[in-house]
Amino acid sequence: MRKDRILIVDDEKDIVNFVRAYLEKEGYPALAAHDGETALRLWQEHRPDLVVLDILMPGMDGYAFCREVRKVSRVPIIILSAKAEEQDRIFGLELGADDYVVKPFSPRELVARIRAILRRGSPGEEDVISAGPLLIDRGNYRVTLYEQEVPFTPTEFSILATMASRPGNVFSRDEILKSAQGDFYEGYDRNVDTHVKNIRRKLKDVAEEWSFIETVYGIGYRFQAKRKV
Repeated sequence: MRKDRILIVDDEKDIVNFVRAYLEKEGYPALAAHDGETALRLWQEHRPDLVVLDILMPGMDGYAFCREVRKVSRVPIIILSAKAEEQDRIFGLELGADDYVVKPFSPRELVARIRAILRRGSPGEEDVISAGPLLIDRGNYRVTLYEQEVPFTPTEFSILATMASRPGNVFSRDEILKSAQGDFYEGYDRNVDTHVKNIRRKLKDVAEEWSFIETVYGIGYRFQAKRKV
């Protein structure tokens, strides 16, 4: 069986070589690029299973690369950046990144995050969750609303499926993060808020007359399919 291929994008060649060596040691074949244009060409030619992406690069930066890829694909993207401010994290997640890792970083943790995201993208549970016109097929990693497929990143899909599997249950932000990122999650509450905002927007674009995720102020969120009056 083919091992998942990872695309590493960073203008710092030492970081690319370091991450690539560590991934290949763990059995993941890796592609490397040092700018956004090359990364986009490699992604188009090879369709890697996950992208590790720096932000600050010459020419096309990581944000522009993410925008271009998200127009046509939900491939998992992990941002690896020295930009550590909260607004930087939020902006990256709003563009469609699945995770955000700040430099300096632990290569073991990065690999663990990659494994967790790739596991979420693999068929596993066969059940289908139905809520009003919404269908969440966990076995085939597919969400449809009024029979129209709605594209979600792996993290968004994991959050939606986790909450929808227990409708009415209130999930704290920490519980949602841990379900989405496994044992290597970081407790940044705003990360969850950004992912939930993206989920709501995508569902609303198809069915404005329905709401699916409620905010429970001071606690977190719950899934409840409701048709607006």
